[in-house]
Amino acid sequence: MPVKQLLSRNCGKIDPRNIDDFIKAKGFQSLEHARSTMSPEGVIEEVKKSGLKGRGGAGFPCGAKWELARKSKGPNKYLICNADEGEVGTFKDRYLIQNDPFSLIEGMAIAAYAIGAAKAFIYLRAEYHYLKGLLAGAITQSEQKGFLKGLDIEIREGAGAYICGEESALMNSIEGKRGEARYKPPFPPTSGLFNEPTIINNVETLANLPLILGKGAAWYQKLGTGQSKGTKLFCVSGDVARPGVYELELGSSLWELVDGQAGARDIKLVQVGGSTGRVFPADRLDTPLAYESVLGSGAVMVLDQSRDVVEFVHRTMKFLNEESCGQCAPCREGTEVMVEILGRLDAGQGVPGDLRTLEYLSQAMMLTALCGLGQAAPLPVLDTLEHFRSEYENRIGQAVFIRSLKALGA
Repeated sequence: MPVKQLLSRNCGKIDPRNIDDFIKAKGFQSLEHARSTMSPEGVIEEVKKSGLKGRGGAGFPCGAKWELARKSKGPNKYLICNADEGEVGTFKDRYLIQNDPFSLIEGMAIAAYAIGAAKAFIYLRAEYHYLKGLLAGAITQSEQKGFLKGLDIEIREGAGAYICGEESALMNSIEGKRGEARYKPPFPPTSGLFNEPTIINNVETLANLPLILGKGAAWYQKLGTGQSKGTKLFCVSGDVARPGVYELELGSSLWELVDGQAGARDIKLVQVGGSTGRVFPADRLDTPLAYESVLGSGAVMVLDQSRDVVEFVHRTMKFLNEESCGQCAPCREGTEVMVEILGRLDAGQGVPGDLRTLEYLSQAMMLTALCGLGQAAPLPVLDTLEHFRSEYENRIGQAVFIRSLKALGA
């Protein structure tokens, strides 16, 4: 499928600090159209018809979530833009904010109108502090032009915690509490921020709304696959000639992205979806980038044949262990044990039974961990055990052989 420039249509073409440039590029026309010709329920119905799903990784249908929030009872309703983007290898939301912040503001105004929210937050990750001025300027200019009537948008900065990319931990952070996941139910559309109905979408998701409301759900439906509509921004990094952000129609193959666009060569594996994403060997790069198969946050990390699989997985698990909030035992203790086992394997000290222990522990974590971090942390372990098991077995075999020689006094 050809490269698209829909979400990225304004990037590099307008001055992101000048609202007049955005208006000349037909900016805010979709918002004005929605407010003047559509009811909030009509906007929600159009989003439902479009098939838009959340671009943060979970892929939940946006229209259904919005409808639930709209119908939920509560004196206040909130909209949160998740601009934490803490997933390893993900920088697409940063790209949109840097180059086209007004599309995000327009999308937030459309979403707020649809669900009946008068207050919205942009939760900006700590490492993106340098973007706060740009965002604040876009909000101020939008207010001055009258586009945010009835809507107050506030920027809240995170403190660098990976777990706060998870929606309930993010809400706790905004409320001034410890950043850790909440038990569910209740879910945010019925009881979220300050126990009021809340919608949380990331930057990329909200940036889709001006396109859908401007061109119509029928147009949007023609893009993508049966269950994956529209385009997607992918962040490609690692062993590639051209790392960066690429926008492709959903359903495009992984090969088209990493080889055709990013110029990867001598590929050993590709991880899709960040540190907890699925791992694909070189012979599986025909996999379509879609919700039906694999997608996640949009981070795509390429490793060539010079890379060591066990070292890669060990490093990944060390990161996840460090970033676990520690609230639930399966994640807190499970990642700790995985780091210990993988560390021994990486150091050439593995023992028979290590791989079976990793597999049993993975299943337990996936079934019992509280949030997506603990539930998805074992995926890189399981995928590499499936596709690169011989590398693990060779490590153990070498360790056993060395220990045997030492026991014989050799």
